[in-house]
Amino acid sequence: MGLIVQKFGGSSVANADRVKNVARRVVATHLEGHQVVVVVSAPGDMTDDLVEMARGITDRPPAREMDMLLATGEQVSIALLAMAIHAGGHEVISLTGGQARIRTEPVHTRARIVDVDRRRIDQELEAGRIVIVAGFQGITDQEEITTLGRGGSDTTAVALASALGADLCQIYTDVEGVFTADPRVVPAARKLREISYDEMLEMASSGALVLQTRAAELAKQYRVPLEVRSSFVDREGTMITNNSIERRRVVTGVTHDRNVAKITATGVRDEPGAAYRIFRAVAARHVNVNMIIQSVPRHERADISFTVGTADLVAAVEAVRSVAADVGAEDVLADDGVAMVSAVGAGMISNPGVAARMFGALAANGINIELIATSEIKVSCVIRADDVERAVQALHAEFQLDRE
Repeated sequence: MGLIVQKFGGSSVANADRVKNVARRVVATHLEGHQVVVVVSAPGDMTDDLVEMARGITDRPPAREMDMLLATGEQVSIALLAMAIHAGGHEVISLTGGQARIRTEPVHTRARIVDVDRRRIDQELEAGRIVIVAGFQGITDQEEITTLGRGGSDTTAVALASALGADLCQIYTDVEGVFTADPRVVPAARKLREISYDEMLEMASSGALVLQTRAAELAKQYRVPLEVRSSFVDREGTMITNNSIERRRVVTGVTHDRNVAKITATGVRDEPGAAYRIFRAVAARHVNVNMIIQSVPRHERADISFTVGTADLVAAVEAVRSVAADVGAEDVLADDGVAMVSAVGAGMISNPGVAARMFGALAANGINIELIATSEIKVSCVIRADDVERAVQALHAEFQLDRE
């Protein structure tokens, strides 16, 4: 007997038939002799619908009340799934994030998990029950409901798998695994049998939507055995492990992210502490920054550009403007017409020339690069949003990712 954590996304529980399908999968795993903890997201587009309802009331809803509202979506899913499993004659219980004792930091709409008290879940498992936990949410030491940000149910699942010492964490989604590129953009994209934790983290952070970045980070940190697979077809997915059989390749996959905005502070004084003051103000608003580029100073002034998620654009611009006078910035410019394309692969470590090939492929297709960032296993470029699909297709072809 093992312990398996299974996470099902919103599309997997979008209607009654799909909820029943998830129930059958969960029960089948339970009947194999495993203890099962299930994490579910809100049904279908319910979270988006709730956000729209809130925007119909006010343009600036309080963050605390948004968490109170959005946490209800997952409660719908856990209750319906528990009903479906119970109807089949099996012992089951649904728990909110608070009832499952998932503790978070006191930050609304984007909290991070700080601790999981496993005692309640252990009690239910020992009683022979299937345990269903609401994803995307937790509770603070002050008993305040918090949510974990978009895709937060992935993080809930990985955090529970780590805390419970699970033998496997399965992320069920609407695709069959991790692909060399988004199959909707590149029909020839291949499903990967394995991928390393490092590669998965880089792909998640640069736009691959199969796994939330924080979940990939936790899986890597705690070496959680992780599989991404489809809710709708019964086929093997992609295993995320310490090592990848794809290491023989220079590039494992190409990702893209349209959820990107660029901010530029122009004419910043070239003096110690200027960048610190800018990014301290941004961090104070709990905004994550991706790329940062500073131009070569001229006449003792420089431009500082950086990227954030589009949802954070307003907060980031306000942050920079709040310190613009302190750093001598001449203007603060915002641009949400950009996207990011990235090439990821563990093989880059020992194979020079990836960046050159990437830039050459983009140039050959008339695609201009606005910002560049690199790591040991990733090269990312900010380009115009209208060019992103052509860029992904060109890079996938350049690195011959359609071939086994």
